[in-house]
Amino acid sequence: MNKELLKKYAEFTVQVGVNVQKGQTLIIRCPIEGAEFGRACMEAALKAGARDVVMRYEDEKAARIRMELGEEEALCDVKPYELRSYLDYAESEGGCCMLAIHASDPEIYKGLDSGKLNRVSLAKRAAMKEWQEYTMKDRVQWCVVAIPTPAWAVTVFPGESEEEAQEKLWKAIFDVCRVSGGDPVKEWKAHVAKTSACRDKLNAMELESIRLQSANGTDLTVGLAEGHTWEGACSKAENGAVFIANVPTEEVFTAPHRERVNGVVKGTKPYVYNGQLIEGFSVTFKDGVVVEHSAEKNAELLGQLLDSDEGARRIGEIALVPASSPINRSGLLFYNTLFDENAACHIAFGAGYPTTVKGGAAMTTEELLACGVNDSAIHEDVMVGSEDMTITGLTKAGETVVIFKDGEWAI
Repeated sequence: MNKELLKKYAEFTVQVGVNVQKGQTLIIRCPIEGAEFGRACMEAALKAGARDVVMRYEDEKAARIRMELGEEEALCDVKPYELRSYLDYAESEGGCCMLAIHASDPEIYKGLDSGKLNRVSLAKRAAMKEWQEYTMKDRVQWCVVAIPTPAWAVTVFPGESEEEAQEKLWKAIFDVCRVSGGDPVKEWKAHVAKTSACRDKLNAMELESIRLQSANGTDLTVGLAEGHTWEGACSKAENGAVFIANVPTEEVFTAPHRERVNGVVKGTKPYVYNGQLIEGFSVTFKDGVVVEHSAEKNAELLGQLLDSDEGARRIGEIALVPASSPINRSGLLFYNTLFDENAACHIAFGAGYPTTVKGGAAMTTEELLACGVNDSAIHEDVMVGSEDMTITGLTKAGETVVIFKDGEWAI
């Protein structure tokens, strides 16, 4: 692992990804394997003027032991202090911002009771809902980045030693996150400008719906929420600070209308859900609801995801990603949604982002539902794009426009 690039990665993540403001507290969720990177981010934040940095280390191997041997009732019993430990900083003078460092084994919970995993996950999400709204509504700056762990690296590079696999994965991450070029800030400014231009063109079209088609059988028409707005590349928090929520990011996304999605969509990349892989899925929608579903691997797990609550059978996001994205060009399957979702167009089962409709951040759940924005305890991105995908749009004026041709922007 190149120490100089690691430092640049940390500095870019903090200064541009999160965009820590003077006087803010930065909360960092960091895997124990990522302590060195976490400390580099802490140093960068304090040098940038952060009031404080709160480091929260996480241990997924310990989490597996607890999930396997612990009582479900205890695992679902999320104490109020866990929520307050975030809200206290958000509500304090100067406020806070959030950095989540991901470094997960894609199948850390392989072989465990998937039903138990799902129920525990839903209980935790319900308990943390108030904090989740801070990020879903962009009330604070937030950013998600990833670093390699041995288990993740050997999944991406099977047959390699742990050391060699980690080295290769570090290089891949630096490449697709535009760190290897030497000036990530300059490269990201150019990328954000290009992606923002596509976003602005889509907003100017005033689309009623879009249709996704691929040779694999995907033929999905997605009606768009009332007052929808396309977002992408960067976001703006309540305090006016511009941030990049996902590093890397290649998507331009918006809110589907929860009752106007029809057709069939096929998964094009494996998806990690609750530490287990779902592969080769097919889903059929009618009037916004999943009415048929199957998968080549972990079909039962897909069913449990869709049964999480009423909103889980609907989608809250449609995202457009060109096949020429650096992640897709790498030829790697990362087995990590942060990367793989930025290699292909994707949909998200579950909740929509309030910020993807005009004035949505100030709306109640009922008002958002009236616009067509979906509500759910989950938000799970699954990849459906392909290199032969065509996407056409229908405008409110009744005109048909070509948005994607052969997997690439056509606007």
